[in-house]
Amino acid sequence: MDSWFHFDKRFFKSFSYSLILQLIPLFVISSYLIYEINIRLFHKQMVYYFIAFIVFMVALFIPWRRIFWWFAPLFYLVNLGLLIAVEFVGKTILGAKRWIELPGIHITIQPSEFIKVNVIMMLAYLIHRNPPPQQGYGILQFIKLSLIIVIPFIVIAKEPDLGTALVLLITGYGILFLVGVNWKIWLAIAIMAGAGAPLIYEYGLKPYQKKRIHDMIHKPSYQVRQALIAIGSGGMEGKSKEDATQTQLKFLPVSSTDFIFAYLGERTGFKGMVTVIGLYILLIFNLLFISWRHKHDYLIKTFATGLAFLFFVYMGVNIFMIIGLAPVVGLPLPMFSHGGTSFIIFAVIFGMLENLIAFKEYNRYTSDAKLTMQTKGTPVPTRGS
Repeated sequence: MDSWFHFDKRFFKSFSYSLILQLIPLFVISSYLIYEINIRLFHKQMVYYFIAFIVFMVALFIPWRRIFWWFAPLFYLVNLGLLIAVEFVGKTILGAKRWIELPGIHITIQPSEFIKVNVIMMLAYLIHRNPPPQQGYGILQFIKLSLIIVIPFIVIAKEPDLGTALVLLITGYGILFLVGVNWKIWLAIAIMAGAGAPLIYEYGLKPYQKKRIHDMIHKPSYQVRQALIAIGSGGMEGKSKEDATQTQLKFLPVSSTDFIFAYLGERTGFKGMVTVIGLYILLIFNLLFISWRHKHDYLIKTFATGLAFLFFVYMGVNIFMIIGLAPVVGLPLPMFSHGGTSFIIFAVIFGMLENLIAFKEYNRYTSDAKLTMQTKGTPVPTRGS
């Protein structure tokens, strides 16, 4: 009987071990910093690691290539429905309505986090079904793909959660840019974006969002000032835990989550910060190499490109935010900051990408072996034999 989960050792030969190995140093450095900040948070982070590992393994062995045609549209529509439902039944926390509380168990979920996976899946599904021509997608197909990105972007921006909305927008259009869209379309978008920027600022942003931009340009906020003091005091080599007073005396806010890079600078200095940035850059380049290597498999290409852009945007915005070159928008350092939801989302995407790579190669090996046996006149064994 044909089984979706049938595989052998050739599957593990095709597995992209380099991606996993590149993540381990980030996990080790992050865990060490969180342990120093708060041992209770460290224990919670270990739980998140365990959950993320289970989620990764589940995503790794789901037969995505066989269920994409119905699962991707269904999953996208369900999550889009949850995003819209936030407007009516959402729970407000710190002035933002972004969560839905599950009745009876008092657990909240944030649909805007899961929609990142949905958008990448839906784009992969549509691009795989209708690959771009040699000159790139034309205006009609571009509009069709843009709707997949823009609809959840508008809904999330209204929550308000402009940070997550912009991550989604940049990631989605980053995928389309590398997959292939006619250059004239990008030129027109650049002109319209430049001309419309003042109107978006004046009428599209809420007062607190304008204040964040104003603070970024004129006067850094309290959080950013404390982060800059922490980074500056770390110097080239960093300080001991006892001397890292910005964090230990609680001057640096949310030092284990959004501002953990500032504690990294205070604790390990310029060398430590450059090391972590270098690890991220190598990971992003590896993902882009995978995208290029599998340029004719649009499922892999879309997932690898999407994951590369997610890391790039999260890392870039978080670091720029901490040093005062971007507004404070509450984006964590990916797979480094303390927290569960974002970490698990990345684990899902990694699991799906590894699955698409490994099972593509496994199926190729299987097909080649069957062809060789048939050429030699050897009976081809069935799965049950």
